[in-house]
Amino acid sequence: MTNELHSKVCVIGAGTMGNGIAQTFASSGSQVSLIDLNPEALARGLATIEKNLGRVVAKGRLSAEDAAAALARITCGDSLSAAAGCTLAVEAVVEKSAVKAAVFAELDELCGPDTILASNTSSISITEIAASTKRPDKVIGMHFMNPVPVMKLVEVIRGKETSDETTALVVACAEQIGKVPVEANDFPGFVANRVLMPMINEAAFCLQDGVSSREGIDTVMTLGMAHPMGPLALADLIGLDICLDILEVLHAGLGDGKHSPCPLIREKVAKGHLGRKTGKGFYDYE
Repeated sequence: MTNELHSKVCVIGAGTMGNGIAQTFASSGSQVSLIDLNPEALARGLATIEKNLGRVVAKGRLSAEDAAAALARITCGDSLSAAAGCTLAVEAVVEKSAVKAAVFAELDELCGPDTILASNTSSISITEIAASTKRPDKVIGMHFMNPVPVMKLVEVIRGKETSDETTALVVACAEQIGKVPVEANDFPGFVANRVLMPMINEAAFCLQDGVSSREGIDTVMTLGMAHPMGPLALADLIGLDICLDILEVLHAGLGDGKHSPCPLIREKVAKGHLGRKTGKGFYDYE
């Protein structure tokens, strides 16, 4: 395989991360198949990409012609069969091990032997995901940050059997689409969420215990620690359901009480108050 790994990419999952990944690859010249089994989610994902490209044009950072060309490079499919023939498959479905394993098992059957299968998982073991395929040497993590078109970082996570060749190709691919790759080994939460989620969890405990208001907690971290966004506002942006899923993985994988999810997070998720995407989380957005 050449270093043109990003020439024909399929992205599985048209949600917030998936459509952002598809937009990023398409804007870098890749032919992209955006796949989601839910036609409505697929339509929303494509509409989001079009809206986001329009914003970049309005800011003068992209020409209308280039935005139209990027959009034209994206085709949509509601079946994983659309992944056949891709050089790189990037999975961005829900953060559930069983769901990811099923997707990878099917991709393994559909894709050519040289296709690299990447997961955008933010916490689940790449080694575990790779076990559902017959090509564990070609399975790797590509953990993009939200919002994908803006954030430069991509965590490149090696599973226990990920080859040096696969890693080198994915690192080069990330650079070719304008990202900064950072290699990490396969531990729960990798680097980003192993550091970030305990902070978000502790911020939730501070709010639950009445240490300060939500605004006070976030202001301490933005003005006192120079964070661009407070942990509670960031949790709402990520999605409290996703935060809870990641904390559960950290708690199970590291066996440390500090990763036990704050009851306030569990309560909000149970109520369906997941953050920005539902209009209510730690803050109200309606």
